[in-house]
Amino acid sequence: MRAISLLMFLAGVSISVSAEPLPKPLSLEQALILADGQHPTVLLARAEEARAEARLQQTRSDDDLSVLLEGRLQYLEPAEMSSFQERNDSRAQLRVEKRLYDFGYTRARQDSAESALEAARWKELDARQRQRLKVMKAFFDVLLADLEYTRDNEAVAIAYVRVDKLRERHKLGQISELELSEKEALYEKVLSRRSASANRQRETRMRLALALNRPDELPAELLMPPAPDMQQSLPALDELYDQVLQDNPALKVLRHRMTAAKQTLEAAARRYGPVLRGEMQANYYNRETRSTAPFSAALVLEMPLYSGGREDAETARARAELLDSQARMSQLELELRQQVLDLYLEQEQLKRRASELKVREGYRDLYLDRSRTLYELERTSDLGDAMVQISAVKLELARIHFQWLLNQERLRALSGKLLNGPDEQRKKG
Repeated sequence: MRAISLLMFLAGVSISVSAEPLPKPLSLEQALILADGQHPTVLLARAEEARAEARLQQTRSDDDLSVLLEGRLQYLEPAEMSSFQERNDSRAQLRVEKRLYDFGYTRARQDSAESALEAARWKELDARQRQRLKVMKAFFDVLLADLEYTRDNEAVAIAYVRVDKLRERHKLGQISELELSEKEALYEKVLSRRSASANRQRETRMRLALALNRPDELPAELLMPPAPDMQQSLPALDELYDQVLQDNPALKVLRHRMTAAKQTLEAAARRYGPVLRGEMQANYYNRETRSTAPFSAALVLEMPLYSGGREDAETARARAELLDSQARMSQLELELRQQVLDLYLEQEQLKRRASELKVREGYRDLYLDRSRTLYELERTSDLGDAMVQISAVKLELARIHFQWLLNQERLRALSGKLLNGPDEQRKKG
């Protein structure tokens, strides 16, 4: 029943994806809510979970009670010497069958299907986490593109004023054509950089729209998230290793797949074993003979004697699947250790970089105040340069803050803490 409900949700989600327009302005929290459940990447993982649940239901039903009602309209030409000359040989039969025991084969198949379903659930969680991180990065890229454009636009305004003044001086013969051409070339370079920043604004917004599954709705205005507290200390590296190696969703997928492969291997070894089955039949015959009976019940023991190479082939396939899962898990553990170490060291470096920029930001603020005062006294004209430098420092600080937040969420995702795990999903389901 749960699989049917999940399939109905998957079928109807495309109708509701574009029901509500994007909020204006769009916050990071709102974007992450939209990311959870609407993107095809997540829906594909949920479809795989639905298939795994359907396979489990099918496996559980293999040894269910089977009830068959059969009616047969039949004409018979009896033998001349037969004592039963009735030609109407029609009959009705109610047959009930139940597999009673197959020495662990069905149980092993059900256990394998249950493990495969757990793997699919953890894979769905992993897909949701990856999509959430993708949306988060796309959101930050848009904000950075806007800050880059602000910096470059200020630089263009300042360069234009300076080139315009130089053109006036050139008309008065105060500077040469060569000097003017050199400054105009620098102005064109700054102008080109602003154009690239404007293109990046549109490019990053399209990436965010695609990550949100809203390709026709580019987010216009985004809210800047609050600056993170980068003074908090990180957990010990060994503690992070333990958390990730124990709770990583991708590792849990492989562990459950490995368990499923072991149970499939056990099922393959028992598939061509003995089977005990119960049968009952209630019959009605229009033409009764000495061999017809209105009711019968039997215990049937089937003992396969020869299966050719089928058993060996199925066992080899199950063993190969087990070895594949074991190798993948060992490889992933090594990769996760490297990812944790890289993120840990980068967070430490970002903390030091943020402290340095905080000092530079304070210096730039003082420099801007000084430039503004001197500008008002008409003793200097570097006010614009100071404003561009302030914008550049803010851009770099924002880049550090965003990378810190993204790395923090990546560490949580690696340990399965970014979203609720399968246990809570089952409670909600």
